[in-house]
Parts: sequence; structure tokens; C-alpha cells
Amino acid sequence: MRRWLPASFIGGAWLFSIAVYSRLPERFAVHWDIHGEPNRYGSRVEGAFLLPGLMIALYLIMQWYPSRDPRSSNIAKFRGAYDVVVTATIAFLGVVHVLVLGQSLGWRVDITTVLFVCGGAMLVLFGNLLPLARSNFIFGIRTPWTLSSEHVWARAQRVGGYAMVAAGLLTMASAFLARPTGAVIALASLILAGAIPVVYSYVLWSSNRPGPPDAPP
Repeated sequence: MRRWLPASFIGGAWLFSIAVYSRLPERFAVHWDIHGEPNRYGSRVEGAFLLPGLMIALYLIMQWYPSRDPRSSNIAKFRGAYDVVVTATIAFLGVVHVLVLGQSLGWRVDITTVLFVCGGAMLVLFGNLLPLARSNFIFGIRTPWTLSSEHVWARAQRVGGYAMVAAGLLTMASAFLARPTGAVIALASLILAGAIPVVYSYVLWSSNRPGPPDAPP
């Protein structure tokens, strides 16, 4: 089911685009600024099919890449969690796609609020899955220090998981704050969630690094 669900979301996005294509305006908003105001408009073809196409490409890459990872045997050990990450990512893009087309059709929906809530929930999910990841080059806190030590990897994923869950909760809460304050809080929480485990992995690696060998007598 975890492997078929992303394909179902992709198919649903394409079917939705085809079903509403004739009712879409020639140009409509496809991007918004931190104030929640549209800052870029795209053609009907771009709006209807760009994201569904991106969903296909991303799904194929995420299915193919683990077999090319030098540590693919480690990915196999948490493949269930990895498949959940793939499914959540594709589902999030599907939500974005439906909202963008829906607003162009006149739906009364605040896209920024919905995306902050969904994006925050996805961060909470990823944060809970992060400690399950074994050392690899595609998912997790991948720094020179985590990739060189199993101990540092495990500790950094746990710290990164806590940071990501906290960032997700702050992002969801910021969805209900006035713009651009909410967007600034969400962005700051994301930056900290990324920086904290990176710095922690370096500090932990440094503290466990063996000292220089004794000089010969």
C-alpha cells in the first residue's frame, strides 16, 4: 500500500487537472509571497500540468535512487519509513496542486494557511521517522561527521527529529498568525531545525575524535 499510494495521488492530480481544465482561466496565480499575496502568474497549461509532472518525476527519482545509494543495504532496514516519506511528499504536492487550481476556480480558501498546516504536519511526521533512518546519502541529517560515524549519525538523527517536530508545531501555529509574522516564525523555525542537528553533529564528532598519536621517543 505504501508503494501504491503515491501513484494513486499522482493519478488523482492528473484526473483533477483534466476534469477542470476547460474551466480554468488562461492565466492565474501559481505562487504567493510571505504576505499571502500572488506574486507570479502562470498559463493554464503550466498550472494544470506542471505539478502533476513534477510529482511523477519526483516519485520515480525517489523510487530509483535507493538502489544507487552506496549504503542501500541500510535503506532496506528502514524502507517502510522511507516509503512513508515518499508518500507524504507526493501527497503534499497533490494538496498544493488541488489548492492552486481550486483557488483559480473561485474556491474561498486561504492557501497559505492550509499549506502551513499541512507542511507543519509533514515536518512532525518526518521528525518522528528521522531517528529510524540508518546511515545513507538520501534521507536524514547527512553531514561529513554523521556519515563518518554510526554513533554520531544516530545521535544527530534523534536531535534532528526533535528539532523537526518542534519546527512543524511552530509552523502549524504560525498559520493562524498575521502575515508576515507567521511566515517569519515558520521560516526561522525551519532554519533552526536544519542548523541545530548540523552543529550538534560537528560538536559530537569533535568531542569523540581521537587525539593525535604520541610522538615517538
